[in-house]
Amino acid sequence: MPLPVLSAPPERVDIQLGERSYPILIGAGLLDDPASFAATPAAASALIVSNTTVAPLYAKALRAALASRFRTVHLLELPDGEVYKNLETLNLIFDALLGHGSDRKTVLFALGGGVVGDMTGFAAASYMRGVPFVQVPTTLLAQVDSSVGGKTAINHPLGKNMIGAFYQPQLVVCDLGTLQTLPPRELSAGLAEVIKYGPIHDMAFFDWIETNIDALVARDPAALAYAVKRSCEIKALVVGQDERETGLRAILNFGHTFGHAIESGLGYGEWLHGEAVGCGMVMAAHLSQRLGGVDAAFVARLTRLIERAGLPIVGPALGADRYLELMRVDKKSEAGEIRFVVIDKPGSAAVTSAPDALVREVLAQCCAG
Repeated sequence: MPLPVLSAPPERVDIQLGERSYPILIGAGLLDDPASFAATPAAASALIVSNTTVAPLYAKALRAALASRFRTVHLLELPDGEVYKNLETLNLIFDALLGHGSDRKTVLFALGGGVVGDMTGFAAASYMRGVPFVQVPTTLLAQVDSSVGGKTAINHPLGKNMIGAFYQPQLVVCDLGTLQTLPPRELSAGLAEVIKYGPIHDMAFFDWIETNIDALVARDPAALAYAVKRSCEIKALVVGQDERETGLRAILNFGHTFGHAIESGLGYGEWLHGEAVGCGMVMAAHLSQRLGGVDAAFVARLTRLIERAGLPIVGPALGADRYLELMRVDKKSEAGEIRFVVIDKPGSAAVTSAPDALVREVLAQCCAG
């Protein structure tokens, strides 16, 4: 199957949310091009929020691209890792904003992966009750998922992403060149969020991923470009219909109920978010089979693809009781009842509950002994 090629000008995918609508720009060489940020609100100052890994690679280029739009561009480097996605680190952003005398027109730029994007967005939603922010995601996971849709949050020891806000960015700039510097493990983690779009919405895309998974792992630019674009198109369609996850948007959490339990149970950062989601999708597929939505052949097919992406397919041995305890804290839970995203047929998903006994069967089959 031939790889689609993106044209030289950036591709654009629009999130349609009325007055909160915004574009996603996708292409190579966007981060250091001032034209990429032409739609950014005018202001005297900007704050780039990054981390100690990404800032040395890209902060100088972004700062130069923003120099013509802002009189002052400050930089804040946060410690790198999911373990730092907490209130203490969030306060470092507020400290910087207050220390620089930032006003409510100050624009925040999230330069990094999902952790930086989530925390910068939450800070923007909270500082002076809301200031503009722009997502400049540098990981595959952030480009195809976390930077799009306005979900911002920090973690709590008792649950992942339990403290946050829905707050949309002004703009998302996905520079595909940044994917070439990702460690292999981070690239695989991002592929989990690409893969999920197939079973829940688009089996033709799933077929394409199967055909091109080796090219994606090898960072083929055309393959990555199409994967990012199609993922953003699907997420834009879903978010445009259900911004605050009251219904349809919940399907984007396929694999996340199990995955968040893995992250919390092992301790944040032990597994990457995408690794936990990949394994969680295997578990969710097995649950879907038990509920009659898919057959064993589909479960095997999805599991093979997840493994080919370099992701774990066997869950850690937390114990069924611990898994169930952690999953009851999930945001989708209602009155203590765990809600799972399951495949009701290939290319279509639903949110449902399941008897604990059935979930225990899945955990016994999918977790290390």
